[in-house]
Amino acid sequence: MKIVKAERIACRLPLRQPFETSYGRLTEKAFDLLVLTDQDGTVGVGELVAFQQPDYIEETLASAREAISKFLFPLLTGNIDHPRDVWTLFQTVQGNFMAKSAVETAIWDLYGRQKHCSLTSFYPTTRDKLAVGVSVGIQASTEQLVAQVADYVAQGYQRVKIKIKPGVDLEPLAAVRETFPELLLMADANGAYEDQPEKILALDELGLAMIEQPLKIRDLVGHRRLQKQLKTPLCLDEDIRTAEDVAVVASLDSCRAINLKIPRVGGITEAMRIVSACQHYGLDVWLGGMFESGVGRALNLQFASQAPFHFPGDLSASDRYFYDDIVTEPAKIKNGCLQVPVGVGAGFTLDEEKIAAYCVSRTRLLG
Repeated sequence: MKIVKAERIACRLPLRQPFETSYGRLTEKAFDLLVLTDQDGTVGVGELVAFQQPDYIEETLASAREAISKFLFPLLTGNIDHPRDVWTLFQTVQGNFMAKSAVETAIWDLYGRQKHCSLTSFYPTTRDKLAVGVSVGIQASTEQLVAQVADYVAQGYQRVKIKIKPGVDLEPLAAVRETFPELLLMADANGAYEDQPEKILALDELGLAMIEQPLKIRDLVGHRRLQKQLKTPLCLDEDIRTAEDVAVVASLDSCRAINLKIPRVGGITEAMRIVSACQHYGLDVWLGGMFESGVGRALNLQFASQAPFHFPGDLSASDRYFYDDIVTEPAKIKNGCLQVPVGVGAGFTLDEEKIAAYCVSRTRLLG
């Protein structure tokens, strides 16, 4: 492969309802499509999902755009034999994982389309449909939360993750557990309990599947102390960027599970390394989401079809978050499952009319 043209399509998709976490409130998702063209005319598309504010991790949409144009594209001037080569090329650039992922996943998509096969062809044993979960933001009241969860359970979602923060934790979780005693339920704190770790201990009797990232990023020793006091498994998210991070948290016993997000770790190649590391160290691994459009969602579904992903991930149907999507076949839930896309590459087809409707700008980056 030799990339001869690149375009950035900036889009905004309004959310069906605001999504609130301990970080803040999201009302729309701004993202970029990175469209790469090979010298033979084959096109691959990746999605840049970094948030506009540096609250989830330090990377932002603006900083990732600059990294792509200024540091990553100059490394792609030669021939690329395989998408895995991109991981090696990008090792000279520190961090900037979401920028790397947007480029690398576009090249994986391009490669699959050149070979006329789905990206699932490059993974070990896969499934054709996935049991999936849903993430529920902080609600205005406990009653509203329980009603929201009831709606998702009725739709067939098999696992529910509740966002929490100090003061909005035990009561709403207990109410959901009382209403749904058999529901696969977990909580996600997004690092909000650094000064109040004892409040997490109060959640230990709720029968949660896991508690995600209760303490701040890089407080691996604090997570180790907390895990020692809990029966409930801890799951780390923001802390995990590389396979080496998995080795560290496993050695410290800082958690029992990993929420793997392909954009957060720099793309498919590193994600595969992380899956292998989790298997080696006996950690559960499941796939999280970043409010992706149908482009990133299709990629996620294909990746999560692999056997190690037995825990339902945050791979909800498109209409869970958005009124509309930019692909011709948005992900739809049926009997509690989502179908794994079977088309070539990452398995999506862009809807040009929808892209035109939600496009904010188009920028030629190369060619």
